[in-house]
Amino acid sequence: MNRLEGNVALVTGGSRGIGAAVALRLAEEGADVALTYREGEAPAQKIVEQIEGLGRRALAVRADSADAAALDAAVERTVGTLGRLDVLVNNAGVFLVGPLDQLGPAEIDATLAVNVRAPYQLARAASRHMTDGGRIINIGSNIAERAPFPGLALYAMSKTALIGLTKGLARELGPRAITVNLVHPGPTDTDANPAAGPNAEAIAGLTALGRYAAPAEIAATVAHLAGPDARYLTGSVISVDGGFSA
Repeated sequence: MNRLEGNVALVTGGSRGIGAAVALRLAEEGADVALTYREGEAPAQKIVEQIEGLGRRALAVRADSADAAALDAAVERTVGTLGRLDVLVNNAGVFLVGPLDQLGPAEIDATLAVNVRAPYQLARAASRHMTDGGRIINIGSNIAERAPFPGLALYAMSKTALIGLTKGLARELGPRAITVNLVHPGPTDTDANPAAGPNAEAIAGLTALGRYAAPAEIAATVAHLAGPDARYLTGSVISVDGGFSA
């Protein structure tokens, strides 16, 4: 299928996990794809090669999502190299957890810089280049809907903030037919959270389906939101969590 033929997408944190799956799925749908990574050039280049193997153009940009100037530069490089920008996927995130008395100002600032400020900054930069009908898709977390264990307050706060950002941007950009939506993944089998990890059985048991998602299952929903069939869907929060929050 080539529902995204002629489109250019930027996926932050696109070198591994959900971000890599999203980048590849958008390329399969016909988009040229730029992705950012903070460290690990080799994995990022591997995704670039896979995208190019699908016959699409690809670009890996090293950018720390905590650095607003680096994010602006990533958008400009995407547009300068690939010619346009139609789809932004705010996927990069940090996951700092722990007791309330152990997470202070440094951890708060680090979390909010990447999980909240970066999506706002990227939407601001990307929307300047998007033509009418663009797409912004934020990647949140099931923890925004349900925090089942202690130590998740800071992370849950940061991901819950994306609900307000998504709805506010949907209103602001709606007159240009730019849609803005939020996807809350549930437990997903990635390097950072493997389905064979020490606590995986308990976490999977919190879902209605009793299992972790594959990254490709999250990417499928993102691809739908990026495509023409989702043009009347905006300001929405979609949980792809196997019934974790049911």
